[in-house]
Amino acid sequence: MPVVPQKVFAQSTGTPSATGSGARALHRLFQRRPERAENAVVAETTRPEFSVVVCSIDEAKLRRVAANYGHLLAGVPHEIVVIRDARSLSEGYNRGIAQARGKYLILSHDDIEILTPDFAQRLVAHLERFDLIGIAGTTRVIGGAWFLAGHPYDYQLVTSPTGQTGQYAIIVRGSGALIIPSIQAIDGVFMAMRAEIARDNQFDEITFDHFHLYDIDFSYRAYLGGYRLAVCRDIFLVHYSLGSFDAIWEEHRKRFDSKFAARLPVNPTIVDSPVLRFQIGQEMLCEEGQLRWLCDPVNIASLVARLPAPACA
Repeated sequence: MPVVPQKVFAQSTGTPSATGSGARALHRLFQRRPERAENAVVAETTRPEFSVVVCSIDEAKLRRVAANYGHLLAGVPHEIVVIRDARSLSEGYNRGIAQARGKYLILSHDDIEILTPDFAQRLVAHLERFDLIGIAGTTRVIGGAWFLAGHPYDYQLVTSPTGQTGQYAIIVRGSGALIIPSIQAIDGVFMAMRAEIARDNQFDEITFDHFHLYDIDFSYRAYLGGYRLAVCRDIFLVHYSLGSFDAIWEEHRKRFDSKFAARLPVNPTIVDSPVLRFQIGQEMLCEEGQLRWLCDPVNIASLVARLPAPACA
């Protein structure tokens, strides 16, 4: 019997610590111990502004990501809907969306940590302007991966571990503005949207019955349906995974190409994107006083400016 999605109405307290020095301070930034997501439970009669939907079978990851969202959305009515037995991300998200009651939905991987301190305010501002946003995507879909079109179409800002203890890399694609409109497809590590989009669009759990391509299919169909998509690189997060491009991913990529064959270009030219990998280590950030520097969109823009300017819009 399927497990009913768990709903947690959480309001965490406190602010991120940027005190300390050396490796301890960086560790606090990237590896903060989660607060309990169950603190300060809001009455269920209150309609949440945000519904965060997470599919997870890992209790430790779930606690961390729930605490992160609880902190970021403190003071804002919200709920966290947990799907613990998703057969695929398409199926799990559809089930979570059916249970969600918020005005806005956040569909989130369980292995991320958002570092932007004014996340809630930025998110509301973006969703007043756009219908669906993410932190990585493309203005030109040519096949079953959002990054295939290359420069100057692909945009991304994310931080991931390099595999060495205490080492991270900020990965940036695409120069120009931090807020990129006219996006056609979005990476699913983090997606936020108006609730009606998710309910009207839904995920294709028949075609994409695993954990790949659910995101590009969903967002591309939203684009084709006339919704306004954007990549918002002023939301800064750590993704504690680099993804998996295995045989199952390849099979689902082919399914995407077949599903949208009439829409996709024939024999498209694939151009490599210039990618900036800004390495950060335990000592460097602290010595340069950059713990908060990484969370400031003005400073993020200075990183983006290091990439070649787009040749066209």
